[in-house]
Amino acid sequence: MINIDKIREDFPILKRKVNGHPLVYFDNAATSQTPQQVIDCIVDYYSNYNANIHRGVHTLSQEATDKYEQARIKIQRHFNAKHSHEMIFTSGTTHGTNLVAHGFTAILKEGDELIVSAVEHHSNIVPWQMLCERTGAVLCVLPIDDHGELIMREYDKLLSEKTKLVFCNHISNALGVVNPIEEIIEKAHKVGAAVLIDGAQATAHIKPDVQELDVDFYVASAHKMCGPTGVGVLYGKEEWLEKLPPYQGGGEMIAEVSFEKTTYAGLPHKFEAGTPNICGGIAFGAAIDYMNNIGFDNIKAYEDELLHYGTEKMSQIEGLRIYGNSKNKASLISFNIEGIHPYDIGTIVDKLGIAVRTGHHCAQPVMDFFKIPGTVRASFAFYNTKEEIDALVEAVKKAKMMLS
Repeated sequence: MINIDKIREDFPILKRKVNGHPLVYFDNAATSQTPQQVIDCIVDYYSNYNANIHRGVHTLSQEATDKYEQARIKIQRHFNAKHSHEMIFTSGTTHGTNLVAHGFTAILKEGDELIVSAVEHHSNIVPWQMLCERTGAVLCVLPIDDHGELIMREYDKLLSEKTKLVFCNHISNALGVVNPIEEIIEKAHKVGAAVLIDGAQATAHIKPDVQELDVDFYVASAHKMCGPTGVGVLYGKEEWLEKLPPYQGGGEMIAEVSFEKTTYAGLPHKFEAGTPNICGGIAFGAAIDYMNNIGFDNIKAYEDELLHYGTEKMSQIEGLRIYGNSKNKASLISFNIEGIHPYDIGTIVDKLGIAVRTGHHCAQPVMDFFKIPGTVRASFAFYNTKEEIDALVEAVKKAKMMLS
């Protein structure tokens, strides 16, 4: 069970006011808020053991190294990876995706095919387009229906022996739809293709098991799950990470360097050139501890309750349309009101202290499919309440009255 009052006490930002109103934060799909426990972890690092890692024999360096590598092990256990060296620290989901796309430049050849879903964030479209430009591979698109769900019979038609890579988000950031990644992965493997799953939206709500999924690559960001910005993780199966060349050159990722030849370090350091976001990695581990202490089953049950309540209340507003009507959804409502631009609604509800996201949410092909400029997106987290949803409903009604 969620003790909502106790949890809200952990988030200092929820005590502030915006435009004279108590803050209602419904932009969790863009970034979650940070609990005091994670803030304390960040302060502790810079106050007590700030030092570069892996290279120093002095005490501070050894302490920082131990904490950083302990965080890697926490993240490995959270995602149930087989080895800790399969967890590569990145600057976020986009970095992890680009790392894999860069690596496949050396593997793909002209005429190979890649499959991307039509519901992707731009960060899971553009790197693959760039990869196709470099290699001559062909990008194929798995379409969606009016509910925002992938049309899986079309997936069966797209798959062939030419398919080398498939990418799909676990949960759509624009619609909240949970995609059938188990089926996607299983069918891709039958034709010998690798699969990358964008878990940026999923990891705030569920606890992926990468071994059970049998996924080849899984990317995520700390700032979506109560951690700091600027740090994330790429999971890759050991055999795939060994095949891919380094993404960047520099310190830490080498074994030996001379002007004649450089040999690379083993995993994970091969992909972690330069000084990493040490504090960010450690705080990522603290954020995972925090969420696991609450329990992901508890988080999902409570957020499902918020989603059901919010959907019912929002649906009662005349002229309001919700996009993404799958039965399997995360706690996100993407909507428009007929005849009103989403930006105008977002501006008015902000004046009432309510933070929502407006626009195409870096998923422009989704908006093009529905023939709209964008949506208003209200995304709920486990620290939100039904009373806050009521405040949103009243704010949207007011915006509608003012703008109609």
